[in-house]
Amino acid sequence: MPQRRRSLRRPVRRRPPSRVPLLVGIAIVLIAIIFVVERQFAGYFGGRGPAHHVAVASPTPAVSETPGPLESITPGPSPTAAPSGAPRIAIIIDDCGYSLPRDLVFLKLPIPLTMSILPMTPHGKEVAADAVAAGKAVMLHIPMEPFSSGANPGPGEISTTMTDAQIDTQLNADIASLPPLPGANNHMGSKASSDPRVMRDVIDILKHNDMFFIDSMTAMTTVGASTARQLGVPTAERDVFLDDSVNVPYIEGQIRQLEATAKKNGAAIAIGHPFPATYQALATMVPQMQAAGFAFVDAKTLVK
Repeated sequence: MPQRRRSLRRPVRRRPPSRVPLLVGIAIVLIAIIFVVERQFAGYFGGRGPAHHVAVASPTPAVSETPGPLESITPGPSPTAAPSGAPRIAIIIDDCGYSLPRDLVFLKLPIPLTMSILPMTPHGKEVAADAVAAGKAVMLHIPMEPFSSGANPGPGEISTTMTDAQIDTQLNADIASLPPLPGANNHMGSKASSDPRVMRDVIDILKHNDMFFIDSMTAMTTVGASTARQLGVPTAERDVFLDDSVNVPYIEGQIRQLEATAKKNGAAIAIGHPFPATYQALATMVPQMQAAGFAFVDAKTLVK
């Protein structure tokens, strides 16, 4: 029989399935996870949910976003009187003392405002004096140990590893580093504010100095306000963080949440930071809030 001629056609090789879609899917999942983790450690969260405040170096504002020397800051118009029974709002600006241009621009806002000043900062005393001269309120921003070991609260930190005597010495040094202040709130401090012994020491010292305490609520496990109530120290709790995401639309959304909370409860406390975006959002929305009947007060007004 004649032999069959072998086909000269080469067998078709099938390409293995592309791994590109799988790799892209994995990359998207990893990016989402990183985004969530960064949100948890980038700063405060809005509302009263659990949050950890991590020190983040703020970018230096552009020249157009900051005022010059103090004499160039012209106070805004006097606040209009709010009707009796109006929802009250207190706004605290934390982390003051490191930059005069960033901090002092907030003195232009035509409302009672409370500047919370970190101890042992290069401009803390100046910010306190200028704020008082501009008719604003001031308080101490106590650096306290957070849960995140990578976060640095800065000079004057109160930590859970300190003895009672060390806490006493450190906090009194923090208080003495600034002019006499009527009250304090915690900077970071999710771990320290959750420690009953530490908070009892802190509140005892504040009581001795006739100071109130506002709990920044950086952790749901905080015992700050409850300890203050037990020891008879005037206290209150933060309701809304304005700028854990530093952009104007987000901050405006948080301000609307602040309005809703104040309407519901009769009063609300917000905490923001000396960011240009925070100032811009407040400068835009404060007149609208005043026109809507909200009354702005300093933080001390809302402690009890």
